[in-house]
Amino acid sequence: MKDKKKEYLFESAPIPKAVLTLAIPTVISALVMVLYNLADTYFVGMLNDPIQNSAVTLAAPLLLAFNAVNNLFGVGTSSMMSRALGAKDYETVSRSSAFGFYCSLFFSLVFSLVYTVFSGQFLSVLGADEQTAAATAEYLKWTVSFGAAPAILNVVMAYLVRSEGATLHASIGTMSGCILNMLLDPIFVLPEGLNMGSAGAGLATFISNCFACGYFFVLIFARRKKTYVCINPKKFGFAKNIAFGIFAVGIPACIQNLLNVTGMTVLNNFTADFGADAVAAMGIAYKVNMVPMNIAWGFSQGIMPLVSYNFSSGNALRMKKSVFLTAKISISFLVCVSASFFAFSGGVISLFMDNKAVVSYGGAFLRGMCFGLPFLCLDFLAVNVFQACGMGKKSLIFALMRKIVLEIPALFILNALFPLYGLAYAQLAAELVLAAAAVTVLIKMFRKMGSKSTADLIEKA
Repeated sequence: MKDKKKEYLFESAPIPKAVLTLAIPTVISALVMVLYNLADTYFVGMLNDPIQNSAVTLAAPLLLAFNAVNNLFGVGTSSMMSRALGAKDYETVSRSSAFGFYCSLFFSLVFSLVYTVFSGQFLSVLGADEQTAAATAEYLKWTVSFGAAPAILNVVMAYLVRSEGATLHASIGTMSGCILNMLLDPIFVLPEGLNMGSAGAGLATFISNCFACGYFFVLIFARRKKTYVCINPKKFGFAKNIAFGIFAVGIPACIQNLLNVTGMTVLNNFTADFGADAVAAMGIAYKVNMVPMNIAWGFSQGIMPLVSYNFSSGNALRMKKSVFLTAKISISFLVCVSASFFAFSGGVISLFMDNKAVVSYGGAFLRGMCFGLPFLCLDFLAVNVFQACGMGKKSLIFALMRKIVLEIPALFILNALFPLYGLAYAQLAAELVLAAAAVTVLIKMFRKMGSKSTADLIEKA
């Protein structure tokens, strides 16, 4: 391995040091990313115009769909790269990174083209009506028609850099764009600046993602002698073992994201029946709830290179200790956050919009959503372990259970029983079941690791 410090971190460093070294930059990056997502909601909310705020909320599922490409070529490639590093197969690491990069570039351009050609149909599916369609279209023009490629590439390149354990560099690149976005939002959105409303928020996002991409291109060039991350076109090509290794993890992760988009679209369409105030409130509550969700995701995502490396190299004990420590930290944190959100839900929502109806709706939504957080982190952790180990089938099963079997049916049932307010409890209903399943499957998996080889485990997954 070119970087001996990373080899020490993966193989020999004390477990708490290894976990925190990898996880903390990823957690900080995830926190900044969700704050950056909240920035659009916050500054557009300062206009006190539910229609402008609804535009940002209604566009969210389409932006979330970017993660289908991010997961396919980001999660899939980073897992393949980390497993190849553990096996000391450095040529596969380089070729995998080139494959992931160029495929993500191609599909991001396709994404932009498809949306631009069929924008009217997309707006209808997203739940936009005569009031909200124009503002939503302006926001999506910058974030999707022009912005899909930089938005996707900067996330995928962060995954590639993180796969070698360079979580700090990955986080700096991601955060640079997020921080720039937060600085540009008030300039483009507010009357004191360019007064562009939701369209200004979209333009700020586009510029910021371009900046983040620039950081990663410079980083990869500057570290070309110290890294196996490679975007040289000469390394790009179809190798069956690489493509299948990436797709085995990436396709289930992609499907998982598309199901998340479906779930959010169903949620927004149900909420839209109750008017723009309800849509704005649901969007604010959802994004506020994403702050602790992303921190939990950051912990589980941050240790993926450590899990992949030690799974591939056969160090099952080190892998298990890393996972258990991450679970303890995440659950303790989310229990505290859930209690705080429940106690101060109305005050939290009022930070984003000075509208009594929105605050009333949003406070009730946030109280319902926060109960699912401690259970959600176990689901996140299990899925990330499966992805890190190349067990795509298991992560796909969890994705199908979460949305198709549990959460989307719960949205229909709870909305019928408790119109509008029941929607906020669908995630809790799903995660109670998934948390129990996650604990059961992980325990069985760890027990088997002592008696079976890595190849046997992947084949049976």
